Amino acid sequence: MLPIDDAKRGLKLLVNAGMRKVNFAGGEPFLYPAFLGELVRYCKEELRMESVTVVTNGSLVKEKWLQQYAKYLDIMAVSCDSFDENTNMIIGRGKGTHLKTFVTLSELCRKHNVMFKVNTVVCRYNINEEMNAMIEKVAPFRWKCFQVLVVSGENDSSTTLRNAQRFVISNEEYQTFCDRHKHQPSFVPESNEVMKSSYLILDEYMRFLNKGVKEPTKSILEVGVPAAMNDVYWDDESFTRRGGEYDWQKEEKKENTTLDF
Repeated sequence: MLPIDDAKRGLKLLVNAGMRKVNFAGGEPFLYPAFLGELVRYCKEELRMESVTVVTNGSLVKEKWLQQYAKYLDIMAVSCDSFDENTNMIIGRGKGTHLKTFVTLSELCRKHNVMFKVNTVVCRYNINEEMNAMIEKVAPFRWKCFQVLVVSGENDSSTTLRNAQRFVISNEEYQTFCDRHKHQPSFVPESNEVMKSSYLILDEYMRFLNKGVKEPTKSILEVGVPAAMNDVYWDDESFTRRGGEYDWQKEEKKENTTLDF
């Protein structure tokens, strides 16, 4: 992990290059709560970003953190792949208490004026699940449903850190899941077709990732943002199709939206 001053310098370079929204994801960003909190504060208070999001599995989020940093945070996106605890454990999501944590976080986000978002990866183990009732209960402003994605060299075999082959579903199976839930106002589907290369993702060294295409770029701390962007494959049409631009600010802070980095 970069020293915090280098992380801040990278974020400032990105803002100077036109970034207006940032997502802090992982891994699990709450493994380093003080580091994360300071970057969230820096992005909103000093860099004046339009929107700041943290993507988390929820297991390490404490209300004390929200009491200190919620005023700088627009969105908390919490991963929940099933509303059946046994299915969560089969998938590898927690040890039997994930749903309790998930519901508590939805309540804490409302309490602390943070927009609550749900991320679900649709896979072999939840493809037939009926999720409408629970989604209506927690009422996220946005429910992203990703088709499980296998990336060459990252999660495609027993030789990689993770192997997602057992989770794979067909496009037709994914569409069946979408048809069952598409009436939800917050529902946002994201198939493999539109997901690939539609995100600008930086790793912990501030390198843009070229997932499944080629090696990461050089760090923006070394070459700057424009030079790194020249070496990253980003599909702006897929970005638009997946709804990359949306209403991403708290009610009292809305301004014009732009690219979702």
